[in-house]
Amino acid sequence: MRFNATLLALALAAACCAAQAADKHPHWAYTGHGGPTHWSELDEGFSGCKLGKEQSPIDIRSATKASLQPIAFNYTAGAATVVNTGHTVQVNLAAGGSITLPDGEYKLLQFHFHTPSEEKINGIGFPLVAHFVHKNEDGKLAVVAVLFEKGAANAALKDVFGGLPAKERDSRELASFDPAAVLPEQRGYYAYIGSLTTPPCSEGVHWQVLKQPVGLSLAQLKAFQKLYPMNARPIQALNGRTLEVSE
Repeated sequence: MRFNATLLALALAAACCAAQAADKHPHWAYTGHGGPTHWSELDEGFSGCKLGKEQSPIDIRSATKASLQPIAFNYTAGAATVVNTGHTVQVNLAAGGSITLPDGEYKLLQFHFHTPSEEKINGIGFPLVAHFVHKNEDGKLAVVAVLFEKGAANAALKDVFGGLPAKERDSRELASFDPAAVLPEQRGYYAYIGSLTTPPCSEGVHWQVLKQPVGLSLAQLKAFQKLYPMNARPIQALNGRTLEVSE
């Protein structure tokens, strides 16, 4: 009995330590002591949030016109999971298709929302933006940003905004969702190399910000802002980076 009790005690101690380790992930936020100006202080792995020279988001202005290839969107409809991550609402897509950029194909993983839009165009922001996150076989990331302006209800996002998960880690399943339906008709874009806009602020991300915004109703916007009144990182310095816009 003593041997079994000792094993049980060791097992409980190991489980306790594992739980404590899981809880040691630094908590970051958009305001206060965990806000963007303090991200680099929360964890040594977040140092790029302060030291990085190719950070996102940016104020898009004075872009150079270039013969950029159209983004080849190969999105497909399928099952999706809508998740409240604790920082935003994210739509995970197990088989959402891909995009093709000049350097190859990137698989669509998920998209999520920020309010107000993190990026600005000539100093002007938008009420909301969706960031479509893609990854290629080498692990490189590419993000397509879709800006939203107030207007009629967005039919493509009806099932998403009609039942946003209210609490962190809450989720719900969608039998079918078509990410292509969220995109604007015109798909000209701004392009630059940047970073993740959340910790650890990793750089080397290919950014494509679509020029034409899409509509979103006030009711849909308020439904998101009820959960996240503000979840946008401040504008970062361009630091001499190349910023292009498709002709």
